Amino acid sequence: MAQRSTLLLRSVVVASIGGLVTLFVSWSGGGVPSAHAYHSAEEVAEYRAGNGALSVGINTYFKASGNCSGCHGHDPSGFAMTTVPGGVDVNVTDDWRSSMMGNSARDPFWRAKVSHEVQVNPAHQAALEDKCTSCHAPMGRYNKHFLGQGPYSIAELEQDETALDGVSCVPCHMQSADSIGILHSGNLRLDTLGRPLYGPFGGPDDPQPLFGAPMTAFVGYEPQYGEHINDGGLCAGCHTLITETADLNGNLTGGTFVEQATYHEWLNSSFNNKEHIDGITCQGCHVPRINEGVVLSANYLFLQPRAPFGMHHFAGANVFMLNLLKNHIDELGLTATETQFDSTIARTNRMLQQNSLLMEPSMVDRTSDTAFVDVKLTNLAGHKFPSGYPARRAWVELAVTNDEGDTLFHSGGWDGTYDVVGHDPSWEPHYDMITQPDQAQIYEQVMADVNGDRTTVLERASSKLKDNRLAPAGFTAAHYAYDTTTVDGVSASDIDFNRDDLGIEGSGSDVVHYHVPLNGYAGTLNIRTRFWYQSAPPRYMTEMFAYNSTAIDTFKTMFDHTDNSPVLVKDESFTDLSTAVDDLTELGVRIYPNPVRDGRLTVVGLNERVLELEVYDARGALVARTQPNGQRQWTVDLPQAEGTYLIAIRTEDRVFVERVVVLAR
Repeated sequence: MAQRSTLLLRSVVVASIGGLVTLFVSWSGGGVPSAHAYHSAEEVAEYRAGNGALSVGINTYFKASGNCSGCHGHDPSGFAMTTVPGGVDVNVTDDWRSSMMGNSARDPFWRAKVSHEVQVNPAHQAALEDKCTSCHAPMGRYNKHFLGQGPYSIAELEQDETALDGVSCVPCHMQSADSIGILHSGNLRLDTLGRPLYGPFGGPDDPQPLFGAPMTAFVGYEPQYGEHINDGGLCAGCHTLITETADLNGNLTGGTFVEQATYHEWLNSSFNNKEHIDGITCQGCHVPRINEGVVLSANYLFLQPRAPFGMHHFAGANVFMLNLLKNHIDELGLTATETQFDSTIARTNRMLQQNSLLMEPSMVDRTSDTAFVDVKLTNLAGHKFPSGYPARRAWVELAVTNDEGDTLFHSGGWDGTYDVVGHDPSWEPHYDMITQPDQAQIYEQVMADVNGDRTTVLERASSKLKDNRLAPAGFTAAHYAYDTTTVDGVSASDIDFNRDDLGIEGSGSDVVHYHVPLNGYAGTLNIRTRFWYQSAPPRYMTEMFAYNSTAIDTFKTMFDHTDNSPVLVKDESFTDLSTAVDDLTELGVRIYPNPVRDGRLTVVGLNERVLELEVYDARGALVARTQPNGQRQWTVDLPQAEGTYLIAIRTEDRVFVERVVVLAR
């Protein structure tokens, strides 16, 4: 597995070389990944005030986060859990507590969904609740199993302070090295003999020995070096989930369904390549490392800073649920404050908007009847996008307006119900070409039951009607993990889905081809493309909300009162002037030379009518702009790339356009 524990992810650049798209993951040795941030001043003030005590629950094998926070939480003296140099607070418990992992056992959507599954198949209640708590409440579920008393129930969880701490410190740091990447679906192998807790320090090349006496004496665990703590396989036990399939009468068919396979998607990517610059584990993005030293424990002034240090942000993409949790802290009994949720929400938005996707719209061709617009999307994540729970979806919006701002074409908008305009009644198919406004490109997984009908009941899921989610770079159908990461509902005729210009798999991209009807319109076109992400689509909740239980009704009330607006991931616009060429004689303006041989273009004869001049390349991207402000002449150096450029001269009542050709220098 790829190991990059000493490096920092700073940016991702996509370059096209000979038609082959290569992802360059750029690393450096001092700073914070752009998708993340340190604790804010408001958060630190709350820590100092002692707000939000963490759980101190204890059972036979596990202890909750409050037992760890005395040493690894906020240190009022500023000695531990701060950067050296800098003194910036980076304590792990206060990053973790407002994450989805920190709230996994209290997550009201998860509680409602478990209740939904049980109501559909009540005879399976014990097995369903035991399986679901294995990942969402592992410290309760595994403690009972280790004592030989399983299965574990939601009723027990509700009374179990330790289990309610969710995916807490111990179950991650107790995982056995010989099981990671091998066991899945909530089957975790935890080292209970000797009570070790594994971390990245104290290895054979570490000059500092581990100082474990306080942890052993006060909390009963022994800190040990574990190289596997930085391995992506640490996440595999829960982030590949395969469920059993039941028919509509509740009878198990013997079949299975891959509910999610984020870990296997990562395996089937170039991110899983320790020999390549793209190699980066799950932790590289979700537990981002900093190179500043950090003293790991309070109260022991002889301890020295350790580096690199993993910030326990666990930022993903679920902005909706984080907002819902923030708005219902007291009702749900959460330990995080609104300020802490705001910090995690900000990190999550940055993850979505800076580290998930590239979007490149372009005008391929234009006739009097049709504008041919391509939108290329490139996945920057190390797994499918979107990934995780199958409710999640993302889509493309394209709007074309004329020079007056009137809409000529609009695909993929969303309405007041937070749904995609024009969405088919059941599910929207994948498109290679879009010609109508009621067609929208939605990237998602759609489940089907044994009869081939769409379902959102996980235990009824038998096959996939659709899985056109954007594949990660390096993803191929020939990979051994493809059986858990299949692409479904994408026609073989869509030759640019996860393929480069040479037809080679693994581009991690897709091109949506829009044919926009113009009906003879020959003026300026303004093209705006936006990419939206939504983790809890209202349509996905319909089947569950047809049932009633305390958990479902509680979540529905919260759901109905939470803003479910999708998150804007990318927003790109350009102007197309390709058919608009005017005679400048009337304006008294002259442009020379044309063609341009040395890259320098001059515009003369500017007068009081000219308000602004703009230069666009053939793709519609703005190259240069100026306002004359009384000047009679403007000279501009065009880019070195040869091709056709458009010079737009704006007056109060119209836009004059001249086409200029740039020759090779």
